[in-house]
Amino acid sequence: MRVTAITLVFVLFGLGLIASSSADQPRVVNVGEQLPAKLRGLLIQEMISILAASQKIQAAIVRGDHQIVAQQAQAIHDSFIMAQEMTEEDEQALLAAVPQGFLEQDEALHKLSEELAEAGRDKDSARQVQHFAEMTAGCVACHSEYASARFPGL
Repeated sequence: MRVTAITLVFVLFGLGLIASSSADQPRVVNVGEQLPAKLRGLLIQEMISILAASQKIQAAIVRGDHQIVAQQAQAIHDSFIMAQEMTEEDEQALLAAVPQGFLEQDEALHKLSEELAEAGRDKDSARQVQHFAEMTAGCVACHSEYASARFPGL
């Protein structure tokens, strides 16, 4: 029953995102195109690792595997590939190319992933579902605003 309730939350959340996104007028935006090649590559690398971790988290939540949720959420939090591999020049180029809102949404994602990791360590399934849903909504919002050319379905 508990797994069914968690699955239902994911389905309803997904339907809500679809319904709310279809009402918006499409805008074509791609912050990645404004980045130097090295930074764009780092951003794509970070997004791929976040996607992989998110898929593992979703599966772990529905299985009640709190340890995997905690590990993968912490990996997202710690995944600041851009910050880890950027020179000072790279950082200046990033700040010149992306809007402040993009940076704020990125920071919010990493904060939420830390909260999700904590919920995993606390074995709190309800908080895991809540934080994972908030993270997913944040990803959709960021991609809608800053990468709609790459994700035209949003």
